[in-house]
Amino acid sequence: MGSINARNGNLFVDFRFKGVRCREYTQIDDTPVNRSKFNKLLKRIEAEIILGTFEYQKYFPNSNRVELFTAREELMKVVQSNDPLFSEFAEQWYNEMEHQWRTSHRTNIRQTLDRHIIPSFGYKIVSEISKADLLAFRGTLTRPDCKRKKALSASRINHIMTPVRMILNEAANQFDFQNPFRNITPLKVPRTDVEPFEIEEVLLILDKVRADYKNYYTVRFFAGLRTAEIDGLKWKYVDFRRRKILVRETRVQGIMEPTKNNGSFRDIEMSKVVFDAFEMQKKQTGNNEFVFCNREGNPLSHDTVSRYIWHPLLRYLGLKPRRPYQTRHTAATLWLASGESPEWIARQMGHTTTEMLFKVYSRYVPNLTRQDGSAFERLLEDRINLGNIETKTGDQ
Repeated sequence: MGSINARNGNLFVDFRFKGVRCREYTQIDDTPVNRSKFNKLLKRIEAEIILGTFEYQKYFPNSNRVELFTAREELMKVVQSNDPLFSEFAEQWYNEMEHQWRTSHRTNIRQTLDRHIIPSFGYKIVSEISKADLLAFRGTLTRPDCKRKKALSASRINHIMTPVRMILNEAANQFDFQNPFRNITPLKVPRTDVEPFEIEEVLLILDKVRADYKNYYTVRFFAGLRTAEIDGLKWKYVDFRRRKILVRETRVQGIMEPTKNNGSFRDIEMSKVVFDAFEMQKKQTGNNEFVFCNREGNPLSHDTVSRYIWHPLLRYLGLKPRRPYQTRHTAATLWLASGESPEWIARQMGHTTTEMLFKVYSRYVPNLTRQDGSAFERLLEDRINLGNIETKTGDQ
């Protein structure tokens, strides 16, 4: 569905045609009367698009998109293909898939299609896209351009390529051609640097942080919650009787959503320090819906808290700058160092297996496992000593 918006005080119309997002700017002032006229215009445009009678040049004769859509028509005549354009099939794929996605993921996919994918492949016949086209497109993402001051990260590029692969895979199945994405492997992503805090640093932070944020950071450091999970935590999910935090919702980009997968949907057991923090917080915000909120009762803004509380505090204490997400990594390493069961820790963190736990965190806990045979030696020694004691007892 299209919309009427304003930029620099002038109206522009925003709609989709043949799978392409079209924005047509005007010099007309943004006034209630003009908006009313433009809304009627937009309804007429959308009606003609549905009927298949819309002519771009009739409404926007000076637009550069007129040439693009004309070129499309000529292309279809030349190739005489029954296969759709990539832009048309991508739009169909998006409409079929969007109901399965969370709001934040749906927004990310839509932006990726509009900013990167459709401008590059939109006017190509979907079955005519080659492997060379895909690699050339990926190559453009690895280099800065006039819009990007620096190249995108390997992880971000892989995320952009994922919907391309999914769209082409579905198109190949429907129109019986070989998916050109085959044998294209993702870019190698550098290992994420995990920088948990030492327990002494944690205690220092909790001692010096503003009093109204002490409970917030206590829970972050000792419960292993993700940022979106603690931002969306409501009092109805804090079970004081069973001493559990029920992770059921998250707050992403200001929107409350269910947890992203079955592993994230979990119950976290409260340690005493976390339980005490919740009891103190109850006295401050217990009448509100959200556990950690501002004076108006609205959830805390992660960006605002990071900018005005977290980063200034680290600078004041002379600690290395780190993202607030490192509080979650800190919880994991502290649990491991204290000897808690890896299976239990994985459940607390929302991991379905312990693989991620050992892969990411074990190097921060040098005494977690032994690799020099000493543990086996101690086992044998203990058993031998026990056997000697039992033998002496029997002799007596």
